[in-house]
Amino acid sequence: MANLKSSKKDIRRITKRRARNLSAKTALKTYVKKARKAGESGQETAVTAAASAVQKFFDKAAQKGILHPNQAARRKSRAMKAAHKALAAKAV
Repeated sequence: MANLKSSKKDIRRITKRRARNLSAKTALKTYVKKARKAGESGQETAVTAAASAVQKFFDKAAQKGILHPNQAARRKSRAMKAAHKALAAKAV
């Protein structure tokens, strides 16, 4: 256990940040799963809506410092690639 007052405060601050980051990361995973499910359904409106939601939330996470900006960009890119693939499969 920490002895210094500043260390105790750091521990409290870290605990709050951890809880906030965990909930945000869980929400991101949920949005990605919804986007995948929408891609499997093949409905164009559902795919585009889910893909735009994924983009929005990855951008927010990167902006807030929850994810590294490069990781957010990579994961957004992969999600969009999957969405375009699902739409192309539907069109053919």
